[in-house]
Amino acid sequence: MSCPEIADPSPGPPELVVHGRAMATRIQIRLPLGGENAGHRARLVEAASRAVEIFQTVDRTCTRFDPRSPLMQANRSPEDWHVLPEALFLAVQEAKRAHDETRGLFDPRVLRRLVAMGYDRTLPFHAGRVVTHPGGLPPARRPLPPWRPRFRGGREAIMGNEPLDLGGIGKGLAVRWASQALADETADYLVEAGGDCYCAGNAPDGGPWLIGVEDPVRPASSLCVLSVRDRGVATSSVRLRRWMAENRRVHHLIDPRTGLPGGGGLLSVTVVGADPAQAEVWSKALFIAGSSGIAPLAEKKALAALWVDERGRFSMARAMQRHVRWQRA
Repeated sequence: MSCPEIADPSPGPPELVVHGRAMATRIQIRLPLGGENAGHRARLVEAASRAVEIFQTVDRTCTRFDPRSPLMQANRSPEDWHVLPEALFLAVQEAKRAHDETRGLFDPRVLRRLVAMGYDRTLPFHAGRVVTHPGGLPPARRPLPPWRPRFRGGREAIMGNEPLDLGGIGKGLAVRWASQALADETADYLVEAGGDCYCAGNAPDGGPWLIGVEDPVRPASSLCVLSVRDRGVATSSVRLRRWMAENRRVHHLIDPRTGLPGGGGLLSVTVVGADPAQAEVWSKALFIAGSSGIAPLAEKKALAALWVDERGRFSMARAMQRHVRWQRA
């Protein structure tokens, strides 16, 4: 983690900005500053540093890219009982709740399919450039049997009948837990990690936090700007994690019903919700629903969602409209 630093106040109100890196993404903590004394400011720095450390702990515990991680050790025999670190135990519990809530559209049992298609550390993703993997594309498969992990004693779990990938929900949970650490010291902060963030209280200018939603077709520009206070924002997109397998363009968002890349007709989905982990889950579940199913599902669940289809068209559910400060004509 880089050292905490006070942002230059000349362009606007002063704020404390702390950077770090985990989960293959840049972590940023922003804390507006007012009339804090030296002791309070020191506590803010300490809280921000703890928040970044939470991301690093979740990364070490829940990564699928390190064969020594607790997740991958449990994945070697998912039908056996394992004593898990707290972060992993809670992540599996949260994944089970998300699986049930989305009726299986969210399912972490996609690791074998991702590896079979080549998504491991050998794929050099750079700024959305499509790369080619020499491996094959597995055929579609039937839906997996019901996922029934088991838990006991607050630390022990059976993962289920397949190895798990907890990357997406792990990041959403890290945002949640980092936010809780900051809330002990201040009501105003932003936690941001890649496409996920949580915006608490007021921004440095005293108003709500303004979050730009990237255009997946023209990434240098924004589709809209969201006005957010005490809400999480999560985006699932195929702009970066995409590659070629057997001359077919594929991506990392797997439809658990087929074991193949899902979200037919969509490029990205953004969800605003009270909890960042749930926003992350629903951004993925809505993406899997595809361009034909996303609107009715978002309206049925009263989700604040917006999405971009493969033709670059931008749509949103009614619940999202109140969060939009500006949108491109």
